[in-house]
Amino acid sequence: MVRRLCWVRHGPTHQVTMTGWRDVPADLSDRQALARLDAYLPRTATVVSSDLRRAVATADAIMAERVRLPHDPALREFDFGLWDGMQFDDVSARDPDLSRTFWEQPGDTAPPGGESWNAVAARVSSAIDRLIGQVEGDLIAVSHFGAILTHLSRAGGLAPEKALSHRIDTLSVTELHLGDDGWRIAAINHLP
Repeated sequence: MVRRLCWVRHGPTHQVTMTGWRDVPADLSDRQALARLDAYLPRTATVVSSDLRRAVATADAIMAERVRLPHDPALREFDFGLWDGMQFDDVSARDPDLSRTFWEQPGDTAPPGGESWNAVAARVSSAIDRLIGQVEGDLIAVSHFGAILTHLSRAGGLAPEKALSHRIDTLSVTELHLGDDGWRIAAINHLP
């Protein structure tokens, strides 16, 4: 059973638009940052990633001798639906009330054709529950801002609004420990 979960946000994409399920690449040219990340992460951990190529490539870059699981689409970013690829200001102009509610009162509100906070949280929680039952030892999950925050909310007992107040930088580690009494947050947005 997993006792330590290290969430890693994928490498930078340089996107200036909302990026959910659009399959954009990561810029992994900063070899020093990747080396620091690799050195910081547990050597014998099992690695899993979202199936989006920015997460897959980041996981590939930190593999070393670690065991790799198949890519898991349940670890994807939010599906922003019609908003995916739009500038934040354009989203606000197109759907002012909806976009404000989506970010300020996360829950069941979803972008047109996309996913709500609650839907993503359920998807990610189900995947993590399945993975912690399959994996012995430490788990590294290479994923996305929204997926990490939904699990952080669950693990820390944080309201979604509070979870959304945290930064999750690219190539950062958010570390959670699982004990007999549940999850404990060990680090949020650690940059090795």
